[in-house]
Amino acid sequence: MAEDAAFHREQRQVATGMAAAALIAIAAIGIGLWQGSGPTQPLAARLATVLRLDLLVVVWLLAAIGNVARLRFFSAQDIAGSATTVASEAVRRGNAILQNTLEQAVLAVAVHLGLAAALPYPDLLLVTLVILFGLGRLLFWLGYARGAAGRAFGFALTFYPTAFSLILGIVLVLTGRAA
Repeated sequence: MAEDAAFHREQRQVATGMAAAALIAIAAIGIGLWQGSGPTQPLAARLATVLRLDLLVVVWLLAAIGNVARLRFFSAQDIAGSATTVASEAVRRGNAILQNTLEQAVLAVAVHLGLAAALPYPDLLLVTLVILFGLGRLLFWLGYARGAAGRAFGFALTFYPTAFSLILGIVLVLTGRAA
């Protein structure tokens, strides 16, 4: 009984964090689209902008890789590598963060490139998406040890802006309104 109550409480906390992040994502994307206007930029300029901005997305991947390497280096249990030992709790947590960051980064970079190709003036939206990605990763990383409720908002603040932007890009392409 108590286990069920704790599970349902954590589910509510996760749902609350994810809903808050979804609302922030919708508002931020709306503002980014509404404020981001001007003359149509050449495709090469749009792609150059997104590639420069996405270096900040890739920094999070670098940080996660570096964190696992650091954890392994300072652990007698982990220094030999994952193929030869059972990882410590710290390295398992680091690997989970790394795996999630890799997945999020690959998806975000692909979506950002698509938006750069689909929108005539995507700069403000792309800056917004990169900021949300970084903030989401930071909060995910900091909250990870506190369980699902602790990492839900950060996960969702990374994921939802990318997911909603992918939907936006698909709609633009399917309706013929892409740049």
